[in-house]
Amino acid sequence: MSDDPIRRTGLRPRFWERFKLSQLTPHEWEALCDGCGKCCLNKLEDPDTGEVAFTRVACRLLDDQTCRCAQYDIRRQFVPECVFLTPQTLAKNAYWMPSTCAYRLLQQGDPLPDWHPLVSGRADSVHEAGQSVRGWTVPEFEVDEDDWEDHIIEDL
Repeated sequence: MSDDPIRRTGLRPRFWERFKLSQLTPHEWEALCDGCGKCCLNKLEDPDTGEVAFTRVACRLLDDQTCRCAQYDIRRQFVPECVFLTPQTLAKNAYWMPSTCAYRLLQQGDPLPDWHPLVSGRADSVHEAGQSVRGWTVPEFEVDEDDWEDHIIEDL
């Protein structure tokens, strides 16, 4: 096995600190996702203020234990409104993303938190830090959309 970190992972060392988001490879872009699952929570947006409220009602494709999309590569076949986040679409979508999201943080010029898997070197660090939705969501097919307000969560 090679000691070259790029060969082992396909990622340039600390790429998120050294390159602009638009300069990342597709693999590096995907690696920024911490696996928290927060972006897969259904949200309510106030039409007057634009304020976004997160609910604990999860997308039907979210695996509640892994906090990953169960059909990531073909998700738009099941959820046509699912957003493909890219460097080009980030600016118009950052407002509804959780405040802890790596894409949002880096766009704002903020560092990644210590619990982020790229910083910690461990995929489970996001869960250990209590920053994921593991174990506390409800699937959207179990809650009528008119009742989503009853599931609003604070401080996300």
